[in-house]
Amino acid sequence: MTWTRLIRFADDSGRETFGEPCIENEQQLMEQLEANTLYATEYKGESITSALVKGEKVHVKSLLDILRPADVPIIRCIGLNYIKHIQEGGRKPPPYPSVFIKPATSVAGYKEEIPIPKIAQDGTLDYEGELAIVIGKSGKNIPKAESLSHVAGYLASNDVSARGWQRDPAKAGGVPQWCFSKGFDKFAPLSAMLVAPAVVGNAGALRLRTLVNGEERQNETTGDLLFGVEDIVAFCSQGTTLEAGTVILTGTPSGVAMGMKEPRYLADGDVVEVTISGLGAVRNRMVFD
Repeated sequence: MTWTRLIRFADDSGRETFGEPCIENEQQLMEQLEANTLYATEYKGESITSALVKGEKVHVKSLLDILRPADVPIIRCIGLNYIKHIQEGGRKPPPYPSVFIKPATSVAGYKEEIPIPKIAQDGTLDYEGELAIVIGKSGKNIPKAESLSHVAGYLASNDVSARGWQRDPAKAGGVPQWCFSKGFDKFAPLSAMLVAPAVVGNAGALRLRTLVNGEERQNETTGDLLFGVEDIVAFCSQGTTLEAGTVILTGTPSGVAMGMKEPRYLADGDVVEVTISGLGAVRNRMVFD
């Protein structure tokens, strides 16, 4: 890859393409977009994981979602991966990354409304601000030392969760289950700009903040991760091919509604914003179908 930051956008003619925005930091992306002064060096290609051909500098008319469901073979997720979050749940650190999955249909855009199905409108809807890894090169049994070479870049995300279907014995049974409760359509919004390891390394020192209706709920650095990016990529690839385009959500820090003494779950119309320094943000309204 020759780009360090990548967006998908429409130019002044309405043509969709990829490109590296002409910015120095993540804040300038939205600032320049709103001011109609955003330009990008075009990278032509079919997807973020295909060979992209560098082109000319063009004006960005509108910003599109960098990943769509068709671009993502699967979403792999890591549970219980921030030390303070493990503590707030009263659990012991797992010996290895705890993996579950979301389907590709869970992918949503950075400002898209999140439809909450009736089955999940039980008063236990939760947010989980997360760092997302995007695999750029397929691999299997990847050594930890080589793991970053398989990473295309990073995004901010929200692992939307229906806690009742995750933990309530009347719904989930005796053993908590994660895939169904977190795998509804559009339950994984992703930020708009893919940021390469060339910019943020292994993403181990980024600040993650989650706001609900403007109120801060989560504020932690990725330095609190129990298993970092290299560990996660290496472990998830053991005996399993990590296909290019795979998204890996790396877990959430403390501050989720479920961990509160009196949980403050999400309601219809609530807006959740997850921002990660160096990467950007998702800002999504929860809409009860």
